Amino acid sequence: MRSNRAVFITGAAAGIGRTTALTFAARGYTVGGYDVDGTGLKSLADEIGGRGGTVVTGHLDVTDPDEMAQRVEEFVVAAGGRLDVLINNAGVMAAGRFEDIDVARHLKEIDINAKGVVNGLHAAFPYLRFTPRSTVVNLASASAIYGQAELANYSATKFFVRGLTEALDLEWNRYGIRVIAMWPLYVQTAMTDDVTTGTTRSLGIRLTAQDIADSIVEAVEPPLLRRAIHQVHYAVGSQTKVLATGARFSPAWLTRLVNKRLAGS
Repeated sequence: MRSNRAVFITGAAAGIGRTTALTFAARGYTVGGYDVDGTGLKSLADEIGGRGGTVVTGHLDVTDPDEMAQRVEEFVVAAGGRLDVLINNAGVMAAGRFEDIDVARHLKEIDINAKGVVNGLHAAFPYLRFTPRSTVVNLASASAIYGQAELANYSATKFFVRGLTEALDLEWNRYGIRVIAMWPLYVQTAMTDDVTTGTTRSLGIRLTAQDIADSIVEAVEPPLLRRAIHQVHYAVGSQTKVLATGARFSPAWLTRLVNKRLAGS
C-alpha cells in the first residue's frame, strides 16, 4: 500500500514507537522516527528500508524544545512539506512508592511525559495546520482513569496528557486537526520488564506493542461512524475498556474501592 502521507513519531527506537513506525511504513507512510537511542534508530531505518519503505531518523531529546522544533521542520521538508500524523509516544515510567523514588527521577518523568508532549505539539502545529485532515496521537494510559498507587507520578503525567488532548481537540478543531489519546494498560515492552506493582500482579501485562500500533492506525484512519461521533479517547484492550466504562458510570467511592483492591493497597 502506497501513500503520500507522513508520520512523525517520538520514542521510535524501541517498543511501541518502533512497532508503530514499522506498521505505518508498511502502509506506505513516510516515517519520521526520532529518539535518543541512535543504535535503535539505525536498526529501525535498516528494517524499514529493507522492506522498501521510506524513513527519516534523527536524534531527539523531547525535553529540548529547540531540538524538537528543528527535527520536526527537517522531517516536514524531507516529507514534501506535509505532516499528517504526529505521535507523541516518548515516555518513561518509574514504579514504586512515591516517597521511595528520588525526586530527580520524578521530575525527569514529568519532563519527558508531560513537557515532551507540549514541545511536540507546539513544534508540529504550523505543519499540522496546513496539512488537510491531520491527526495528533498522544500516548496516554489506563492510569489516567484513576490515580494509580505505586505509579503516582507517572499516572499524574498521563492525566496531564488526557487534559491537554481534550482541550486541544476543542481548540484545534477549527483548523481541521484531530487530537486523540490512546489508553493502553500495561504493555509487554522494556518499560515494564522490571515493573512489579499491585496492579501488574492483579491484572497482568497482556498487551503487545503490536496491539497498540494497530489501535493507533485504526484511530488515525477511523471508519465513518467513529469520525462522525468525533471519538477522542481510545481505550486499548478489553481490560482498559472495562475499567474506563466502569469509572464513567460508577460512583466515586466505588471507583476508588475497585482501584484500591486492584492495587492491593
